Amino acid sequence: MIRRYLSSALVLVVLLLAASAWAGWMDKLKEAGEETGLIESAGLSTEETVEGLKEALRVGVDRAVGFLGQPGGYLNHEDVRIPMPDSLQSAADVARTMGKDEVVDEFVVSMNQAAERAVPEAVDVFTDAIKQMTFDDAKKILKGPDDAATRYFERTSSDDLTARFLPIVDEATDEVGVTRKYKNFTESLGPATSLMDMKALDLDGYVTEKGLDGLFLTLAREEKKIRENPAARTTEILKKVFGSKQ
Repeated sequence: MIRRYLSSALVLVVLLLAASAWAGWMDKLKEAGEETGLIESAGLSTEETVEGLKEALRVGVDRAVGFLGQPGGYLNHEDVRIPMPDSLQSAADVARTMGKDEVVDEFVVSMNQAAERAVPEAVDVFTDAIKQMTFDDAKKILKGPDDAATRYFERTSSDDLTARFLPIVDEATDEVGVTRKYKNFTESLGPATSLMDMKALDLDGYVTEKGLDGLFLTLAREEKKIRENPAARTTEILKKVFGSKQ
């Protein structure tokens, strides 16, 4: 009888503690929303606030990936275009003075095309990061600067993105002929090659690094639009949650 009483009491204590923890979590989330102006007397629930944040992240990711993953997504935009590697820039300058502009340009184009092929792989990685977001993550993003969500992705997803990008870039470099065009570029220098510091270059690693830099830059731009521009809020939850900040 005593054992049954103790067992029942223990279950009750556990249930009370669980309820208390859940209530505390919701109170903190409500407090975060109030501090950032997202929850107002008009009636935004904590659930709507968090869903609005996650929706903003999903929309921002889709737009950034869609922008960069199209033909010319990297190449035609100077701020994300993958340039000639620094270690090869002097060789490229020499090649151009020799009238070899075409082989230099073809090599740069091929690197950007490889990144455009690889960038759609980011969607799944970012989706996983959104699902795994904790309350503390959400609070920091809500209270943070215009690129707080992008910095969250950069902090939590860079390693996974690199791991997912590399094999896609490797395949894409073969498809668009990056290695072949790099060889054409170096061979175009002729005897001048011996005068240049032509260090060994990890082309796949370089394209991956620069491709991710461009992705995070574009994502930050899309995040800022959603926070500041009503026209960028294309779903009802975005309009309701971020509209309450105006």
